[in-house]
Amino acid sequence: KEHQITMIMVRDILMYMDRTYVPHQRRRPVYDLGLHLFRITVWEHPMVQPRVTELLLKAIANEREGMVTDDISLLKANLGMLLELGQADYSNVYERDFEVLFLGTTQDFYAQESLTYLSQNTATDYVSKATNRITQEKDRSKSLGFPSTTETQLHRMVETELVERHARTLVDMPNSGFAALLKDYTKISEMGKMYDLFVRVPSSVDFLRDALADRIKADGKALIADQEKGAADASAFVRGVLSMRDRYHDIVTQSFRGEKRAQKRMKESFEDFLNENARAANCLAVYVDELLRVGLRGKPETQVNEELKKVIIVFRYLSDKDVFESFYKQHLAKRLLGNRSVSDEAERAMVSQLKAECGYQFTSKLEGMFNDMRISRDMRDAHNVHKRSIDNQGGLKVIDIEVDVLTNGYWPSQNVKPCNLPLAVQNAIDRFSQFYLEKHTGRKLSWQTSGGQADIRATFGAAPTFRRHDLQVSTYQMCILLLFNDKDTLTLGYIRTQTQIPDQELRRHLISLCTPKHRILRKGSKGKGIKSDEDTFTFNPDYTSKLKRVRIPMVRDTSLKGGESSTPAQTSGATDVPAPVEEDRRHLVEAAVVRIMKARKVLNHNGLIAEVSKQLSTRFVPTPHSIKKRIESLIEREYLERSEDDRREYIYMA
Repeated sequence: KEHQITMIMVRDILMYMDRTYVPHQRRRPVYDLGLHLFRITVWEHPMVQPRVTELLLKAIANEREGMVTDDISLLKANLGMLLELGQADYSNVYERDFEVLFLGTTQDFYAQESLTYLSQNTATDYVSKATNRITQEKDRSKSLGFPSTTETQLHRMVETELVERHARTLVDMPNSGFAALLKDYTKISEMGKMYDLFVRVPSSVDFLRDALADRIKADGKALIADQEKGAADASAFVRGVLSMRDRYHDIVTQSFRGEKRAQKRMKESFEDFLNENARAANCLAVYVDELLRVGLRGKPETQVNEELKKVIIVFRYLSDKDVFESFYKQHLAKRLLGNRSVSDEAERAMVSQLKAECGYQFTSKLEGMFNDMRISRDMRDAHNVHKRSIDNQGGLKVIDIEVDVLTNGYWPSQNVKPCNLPLAVQNAIDRFSQFYLEKHTGRKLSWQTSGGQADIRATFGAAPTFRRHDLQVSTYQMCILLLFNDKDTLTLGYIRTQTQIPDQELRRHLISLCTPKHRILRKGSKGKGIKSDEDTFTFNPDYTSKLKRVRIPMVRDTSLKGGESSTPAQTSGATDVPAPVEEDRRHLVEAAVVRIMKARKVLNHNGLIAEVSKQLSTRFVPTPHSIKKRIESLIEREYLERSEDDRREYIYMA
């Protein structure tokens, strides 16, 4: 300081020389010359530079150890002197005599301290320690007035030693590492602190994202394993997925501070385990069915919308959305035809959510099903008026039937041959057919006897204490029970011959009539299953119930053969893509190929594969192999041809 004051006075005295002679003769200015002389005479003296540098480094080391240091302004003044000396004669005195040594000792200090501390403490303790150390170094840089070049190198070095070198260890550390913290929902704040530390070294955050992805996949596979073992049903599986999603969404939002790349990894991880097969699509459809049958009953509109939005969250993860549509359509058909929905508003809200997500084409058939039900209600009213007018004219009185007329293309196809109906029911059907076809010419009615319900009045007991119950049964059960008006005991073979009900369905419906709670019939053979065509079934006059109106529930398929599934298809059906969906996919791929080629005229193989995948991604993700097979089929049918010059190029044939 004293030398600077002296040199300022000398510069003022020699100001004229400094302004005229020095620039003209290209000499060093007076003030700079004085600093240059100070550097080579005083600073570079063997008894000064090494000692001052050592004292500076020792003072900083003592401060890191928590000891009380000398006046910080004295340290700052010495460093400022070195910087000014370097600037005066364009030398690297600061870098040479302080910066290099300072950065070297800093690296050695943090390399040793981080190893020692990490070996003796938990990962969360280490994160707190490292964060404090980084903050201390930033504060020290400002208080000592380090230039920006030194400050940048110092921070990078500290972050490398404290974070980058130990990132993998901090993630994998047993009990306290990031991977272990992910298992505990209460550790969101600790994970957030670890993320804040890692984000200082962007490449290290990949370790956290990888741990997040691995944890999600592991939890997802555990859910699938529980579902495969039968420990959890389809609805429990979806509830587990939703619970997982809520949990990891909170972790990404709070611990990862809503980072976009972490959100993407979470989405990809859910998609990874949910799209291994068609299981998730089937389970989600079952879950929605449960919600719309019983789960949403009595809930306000806002809560209904919240529950349906959760369904859409899982739906977005599905790549095979057409598989979900197929399963959903089957359940929707049962709800609509059985009048089992909690409300039409909830049903339409679900379709609206799907429409908003995938577009009109995805839900056109579902909306067609609702339209069919509306038209059917109007048709039933018109038919009832017509029936009453005939009855009033003294015509032959027939039983009451309620018919739903469904458009074949909208509803799930059921290629089941109609069974033989009782004469009274057949007469009523013929009468409705005549009424309907008079109003709608050119149409054909195909009766689906595998669906539907009937109310029949049954009389039990002996005179004079008869007991009458109204039984609510399926169409097949009605056909079976009415046979017992003629004879009390019948064999399986006789019932099959008389009704023409498919064998598997016949067995299931008979077992449903023989359950302990609803034993309308007595089975001759012992055990749960039906062994042969000679097995007998006898009407049970001793059946009693407290209810006047009794609904006979259907048993599950697994009840038929002692707990074993009745058909192989039923065990694999939850995971395999249904055959009708596979058929629809072939048509969709071919339509997309033709549509693209018609617009482009000429396109190479890879370009066509990419375009088709992009167009169909809203419904499913076709494999390149399946697209290639459809292209070959179109070439055989002369929709496309290969280019003579390049065999991987296709030309549209008008």
